[in-house]
Amino acid sequence: MNTIKPICISAFAAIVLAGCGAQKQTVSLPTLPMITAPMNVKKTTALTENQLQRWSHLDIVNDTIPGMSVDRAYAELLKDKKGVPVIVGIVDSGVDIEHEDLKNVLWTNTKEIAGNGIDDDKNGYVDDIHGWNFLGDITKENLEYERIIKNKTLVDDVTYQEAKKLNDDKIAEAKVNQERLSGMLTATTAADKIIAKHLGKDTYTVDEVKAIESTDSTILEAKGMMMRMLSFGLPVVDLKKAISGDLEGMTTLLNGDNLKQDYRKVLGDNPDDYSDNKYGNNNVMGPDKEEILHGTHVAGIVAQSRYNNLGGDGVANNVQILTVRAVPDGDEYDKDIALGIRYAVDNGAKVINGSFGKSFSPHAQWVYDAIKYAEEKDVLIVHAAGNDAKDIDTYNNYPNDSKDKKTEFADNMITIGALNFEYGTKVVASFSNYGKLNVDVFAPGVKIYATTPNNTYRYLQGTSMASPNVAGVAALIRSYYPGLTASQVKHILMDSGVAITTNVVVGGNPKDSRSFTTLSQSGKIVNAYNALLMAEKMSKK
Repeated sequence: MNTIKPICISAFAAIVLAGCGAQKQTVSLPTLPMITAPMNVKKTTALTENQLQRWSHLDIVNDTIPGMSVDRAYAELLKDKKGVPVIVGIVDSGVDIEHEDLKNVLWTNTKEIAGNGIDDDKNGYVDDIHGWNFLGDITKENLEYERIIKNKTLVDDVTYQEAKKLNDDKIAEAKVNQERLSGMLTATTAADKIIAKHLGKDTYTVDEVKAIESTDSTILEAKGMMMRMLSFGLPVVDLKKAISGDLEGMTTLLNGDNLKQDYRKVLGDNPDDYSDNKYGNNNVMGPDKEEILHGTHVAGIVAQSRYNNLGGDGVANNVQILTVRAVPDGDEYDKDIALGIRYAVDNGAKVINGSFGKSFSPHAQWVYDAIKYAEEKDVLIVHAAGNDAKDIDTYNNYPNDSKDKKTEFADNMITIGALNFEYGTKVVASFSNYGKLNVDVFAPGVKIYATTPNNTYRYLQGTSMASPNVAGVAALIRSYYPGLTASQVKHILMDSGVAITTNVVVGGNPKDSRSFTTLSQSGKIVNAYNALLMAEKMSKK
């Protein structure tokens, strides 16, 4: 991905979607009023650990937490009801298919015989049992602007100059920030050592640090430092690793090494030749489990098993996860994304999650064509809006469903901004992109608890997490109301959401306060309960 409120009551207007006429389903929900935002109410107590782990599933009315009312939907609407299985394509960094909380929800290609080295289903991908890996053994990659600088024939001169300027700006920024980050790492390491010694343990929580009382100025200074650092939402060990990674990246940038690597060479594929479309392998976990953290987390948000006393719960039940490994540590190639979307569509996915994005797209048309192909096959694509705190009505964010940022060329793609768990003026995640035309709706994206490699679970945040939350709700709708089209599901997700009409802080800047209605097309936050009620009405038309 691109770099990581008193709420008034809003009445729901009667919605008539274009293209109605879906078949009536056997599932029947009670006639109940939709959820609207309570007036002038916000949670005044801190979330418990259990609430934080489940906040995206909680209810804006009952819990005063801006979740998606998933638990309420299951308890009140879906109890004792059965849907049909839905395949969800996860186009990402790869998924730990051995994870205890995911292995029971994997898509399996029944047309292939595992391990026989034969393309049994004759789709061009040998032994693609749980998906396909378009990256082979690649883990790291250049950013797209770096690839453009290395090969200016990819784009016109205006775009090349934009890429070159971005590189120059990043070099200047790295010169300024390298010393600051180095000092931050040194101070964090020192403070961590002091706090660990004081508490008598190497691993501790932010609450334990907050509770420290001492007259020792050294301990108090360390406490203050760790409180600031832990506010990023990462464990200390991961925080230090992240800072070290940023420092390494700055060194690479300043040395010019970022323009010297050819990561694609190991794959043996020409990313600029779309006709060469059979490459990669069937190892959807890739060569290093640590590099599939992102994809494993995204998959878990959608579908980690519910109510099994392991980690968190996925949004959707009755889901099969189809893995497409196409997003490296760096920018994805347009070719991989386009072929990955087509692969998921051809293998039965009804929802595809895309938690990735970039600012340059030399072969954007390949991806546009894949989005249109998905539309023709009635597949919904759910895409993250990006994490630059920018307005993508003016700032480039690929892939998208509008070549001019004004007119959509397809109606099967929905773009998601991220919410914070604080119900009030800070409800929009500080990092989230926004756009009245090019972001469709918002969903939980801060401190989302889900599966990570090797049977672990962690909090991560980003529009990357908001997108699979919506993909999960979309999968619920497509499971219980399979007669509804991808376009209808998209508009249900937007139109049935809970409206916020007050001002909110944008970009984490207290001085930038805007009406939430200006940040997306819908001006709403996704709500599973409402979406199912609207799907019920739509299915009867």
